[in-house]
Amino acid sequence: MVVATSGHLNRDGIRIHPQSDFAGMRASGRLAAASLDMIAEFVVPGVTTLELNDRIHAFIEDAGAISATVGYRGYQHASCISINHVVCHGIPGAKTLKNGDILNIDVTCILDGWFGDTSRMYVAGKASRKAERLMDVTHEALMKGIAQVKPGNTFGDVGAAIQRYAEGHRMGVVRDFCGHGLGQVFHSAPNVLHYGRWGTGAVFEPGMFFTIEPMINLGRPATKVLADEWTAVTKDKSLSAQFEHSIGVTDEGCEIFTLSPADKFYPTW
Repeated sequence: MVVATSGHLNRDGIRIHPQSDFAGMRASGRLAAASLDMIAEFVVPGVTTLELNDRIHAFIEDAGAISATVGYRGYQHASCISINHVVCHGIPGAKTLKNGDILNIDVTCILDGWFGDTSRMYVAGKASRKAERLMDVTHEALMKGIAQVKPGNTFGDVGAAIQRYAEGHRMGVVRDFCGHGLGQVFHSAPNVLHYGRWGTGAVFEPGMFFTIEPMINLGRPATKVLADEWTAVTKDKSLSAQFEHSIGVTDEGCEIFTLSPADKFYPTW
């Protein structure tokens, strides 16, 4: 793993990157997003999640990058694929998608030492109306969180905006997982909570890089991790959805590094 050498740590232990580092994040984020654009047409009933993973892995390697998750803490795949009531960290395998399944695909690539991390929702076939509504709310919650990112605001503002919107639609905001800092490392300070109170937490400064990746449940927020020590599911077996972007704070607001090159980030059904 490449150790970050540019920028400096602020008083909260969050790395502040110079403007020159934005180019690396922009390139890696675009590649991660492009891999998820590519896989969209293959998310159909009858495909296995391992087939989807292998296509993503090949795409990343063909672009001259490597997968950050292969070998990470013993994980052996280039993506996490989380279906229906799986909240996050679903392991690709022989499971075949069925009509109506919703799934989150999460990828992180390393391009020239920079980490690009993003995830989005897909539907195999036709989703139910309740699943569509869950994905709509989750996507909008992410965007409301991102809208709070500008110098002078706080990380608590992001969590509060997400929580207010999701809970206003009677959905549960997962507390057990959060966004994170990244750059030339996979995970670093800060932890980016998707719930919270306005005006609390570290203050945004230009040069901060991190992910925002709310997980929203159709039921209660509680989760549990299965025996494989990776797969997290909703305790009440309700559907769960997630969207994720990598963000850089700018002088005026923020830059989203993982925008879809083909404008496919938000699903259509």
